[in-house]
Amino acid sequence: MGVAGAPDHGVHTRGGTWMRRLRLVLLAVGIAGASLALTSCGGGGGGTTGTLTIGDLVPLTGDLSDFGPPGEKAANIAADQINKAAKSTGADISGVKLITDDSQTDPAASVSAARKMSDEGATCIAGEWASADTIPVARSVAIPDGILEISPASTSDEITGLDDNGLINRTAPPDSFQGPTLANAIEKDIGGANGKTVNIGARNDSYGTGLADSFSTAWEAKGGKIGQKVIYDPKAASYDSEAQKIVSGNPDATVIIDFPETFVKVGPALARTGSWDPTKAFGTDGLASSSLPKDVGASIVEGFRGTAPGVPSSAPASKQFNTLYTSSAPKNVARQTFDAQNFDAVVLCYLAAVAAGSTDGQDMADHLIAVTAPPGTQYTWKQLPEAIKALQNGDDINYVGASGPVDMNSAGDTTAGVYEEYEYKNGKLTLPIADIPIAKPSGG
Repeated sequence: MGVAGAPDHGVHTRGGTWMRRLRLVLLAVGIAGASLALTSCGGGGGGTTGTLTIGDLVPLTGDLSDFGPPGEKAANIAADQINKAAKSTGADISGVKLITDDSQTDPAASVSAARKMSDEGATCIAGEWASADTIPVARSVAIPDGILEISPASTSDEITGLDDNGLINRTAPPDSFQGPTLANAIEKDIGGANGKTVNIGARNDSYGTGLADSFSTAWEAKGGKIGQKVIYDPKAASYDSEAQKIVSGNPDATVIIDFPETFVKVGPALARTGSWDPTKAFGTDGLASSSLPKDVGASIVEGFRGTAPGVPSSAPASKQFNTLYTSSAPKNVARQTFDAQNFDAVVLCYLAAVAAGSTDGQDMADHLIAVTAPPGTQYTWKQLPEAIKALQNGDDINYVGASGPVDMNSAGDTTAGVYEEYEYKNGKLTLPIADIPIAKPSGG
């Protein structure tokens, strides 16, 4: 009883006043700390309103430098379309800020650039392009920092299995799809697969070895044979011995899995063997480069064919993107493989933020796949204002991009769209000579 009825108001008042002051001080410190954290932290942290910062990590130099400038242009076009749509709708996520950096087609440079983007507040990254760069960026920056990463071009199957909490995704289909698709194209072009031998030359990285294995499995499933499988160092000084192995045995066809800057050395080595026939040779997306005939020598690739992730040539959204791209500055940057996929990667960063009601990387990752796939109402990139309104109303959407339908699966892999067959003819890249449906692996 004594404590409850204690008349010592002086002591009680002083204690109460001191406690109230302490609580006010702690509250002020907490508010200041929270404010500081919101304004200064990089990486996956983000708010529920304001601008979304997106990093565009593109290969402006290095092995994939032919693909970088068109990818950068496409990303800038996407940001412009997003900001116009966000302004017209009064969206809570009021627009995007794009930070562009050169990955140099190099793992260390890519990680450094991604870290800088994280420090500058990027919570979504459109990139990386080379699989050998995407994987270290994912492990060193995107996953630990909680950044949503959407690659427009990395196709290695190793990416599918990353322990990433849904943060690592892509708008280009994986090699497990391209291998069977290439096998179908070669089967058609050489008049069958059963009993026919294909030699393979591939760069020694996650892209080259993974795609070589995917193609081999698909070709052998058709009754075909794999002759030589030559895995070479992309940084080697000479490729004469590897070239001799690649052309040996008079194969029915040869598959080369490489990037342009390496193939400018591999190609001449193949020609020096005297047995290289580009009309019997096939490549993958990494060699679909308009500058390759000039860089390696037109005769070395004349008649060379291959497959690459493409866009459905008759789809209205893809046609509209082509019109927008060709009419946009800089007009001297021509279209290239994966530019539409990078456009879609940037747009999906933003739509995921709108769906989440947040610019936090993990929040966006948790909403991304639903934005790209059925059963939601389809909206193309030309209908961004309508898509934004639908998402803010809590409706489900299914984005159809410049590259066509995306339809990501639970691993963040694109499962829709088409491949294009390309050919080098009269010293120029002809793309596409045919649209090829995606061929999924057995059991896929």
